Amino acid sequence: MPMPPILPALDWKSVFESGLPYSQWITQGTHPANRDRMAEILGSAQLEPQARAWLGALPRPVRVVAIAEDWCGDVVRHVPVLQRLAQAAPNLQVRFVSREQHPQVFARFLTNGGEAIPKFIFLSEAWVECGNWGPMPAALRDLIARGKACGDVAAARRKVSARYEADPAGRETQRELMALIETAACTEP
Repeated sequence: MPMPPILPALDWKSVFESGLPYSQWITQGTHPANRDRMAEILGSAQLEPQARAWLGALPRPVRVVAIAEDWCGDVVRHVPVLQRLAQAAPNLQVRFVSREQHPQVFARFLTNGGEAIPKFIFLSEAWVECGNWGPMPAALRDLIARGKACGDVAAARRKVSARYEADPAGRETQRELMALIETAACTEP
């Protein structure tokens, strides 16, 4: 059996530092309608009080490299949820990069062999990669995979859209992102 390629180590600190904070990234977008939609979603992506308290008390810094571009519908839907979490967590820092800016990073995070964004890479205080997320919650990725398997991706996309409409606060996304934040912030196994 052939061995998978061994990828060279990445300097995650340099990748992170090359990115933009949300406040700069959002103003550099090329799709004003999507910027407006992200502002709406950010407004509706409210956190439960216990989630806000937990995020406010993160024991260690967590950094997130977000591969995102504002033309993408999944970016429009999920970046505001990540931003809402970051607003509640002084120890959570997010920086945005594009696929073209770091192709060697993006190549590691393909979705079923294809390019899909957003991708959020979670890093510990020591710049260790602890997990990644994207381009949508796991259950919705599974719906798309099932649609591909049975030859009806259009029906799967309709189901995904219905799930999004039923969850305007992005609670499913919040839960998945918070689990990755917890891993990156852990102080013991």
